[in-house]
Amino acid sequence: MLEIIQTYWLYFLVGQYPNGPLGGLVLTVLLASCALVLALPLGIAFGLARLSPWRWLRWPVTALVYAVRGVPLLMVVFWAYFFLPSVTGVKTDQFSTMLIALVVFDAAYLAEIVRAGVQGLPRGQAEASRALGLSYARTMRLVLLPQALRSMLPSLVNQFVSTIKETSLGYIIGLAEVSFITTQINTQVFTRPAEVYGILGLTYFLMCFGLSRAAYWLERRLARRAVSTTTASKVNREVSA
Repeated sequence: MLEIIQTYWLYFLVGQYPNGPLGGLVLTVLLASCALVLALPLGIAFGLARLSPWRWLRWPVTALVYAVRGVPLLMVVFWAYFFLPSVTGVKTDQFSTMLIALVVFDAAYLAEIVRAGVQGLPRGQAEASRALGLSYARTMRLVLLPQALRSMLPSLVNQFVSTIKETSLGYIIGLAEVSFITTQINTQVFTRPAEVYGILGLTYFLMCFGLSRAAYWLERRLARRAVSTTTASKVNREVSA
């Protein structure tokens, strides 16, 4: 295994770059990061639309979220790769196709995370904001959404973990992400597939396990902060009384 790492580590890391297109592990992380960054504002918009009091906005978005969440990501990749060029007349490259599929797929899941985060807040906060004269939009933007996003941080990290693993489906359309590069390395070594794919599995494990632990640490830190804030509020009320 060490011999394979010493021989192919650069190819595993960046693919053919700088003599060719970027690939490998760097492309995987870059694709997952771009997908989550682009999907986050879209997911927030979808999540707020799911909570909207206006049916003309809530129902179509709800149908879209359910449709995307009800099919595997592989189908979304195929739609982006075959359906979009036939409709738009523009054929996108593998990276753009996979990025579009991941953004749409992640946005649907982030929408439910946002919806659950907002609905998990005490109802009295929204009622108090409306009583102070804030509109529905300002109540969401200034009061509810900042609190919900803070409590959603562990879920966002977990979604990033899922996105990293989902990038492996780019193999289907020939995207040179890390699993595609690993297969090419295996064709060159050929007699040692267990070691080659063992390195790939270990790489995914280290990335995903590290991010999962970061999400757990964030969750515990936020929980401690919430407890300390609640305790401080109780003390202040008792002193005031």
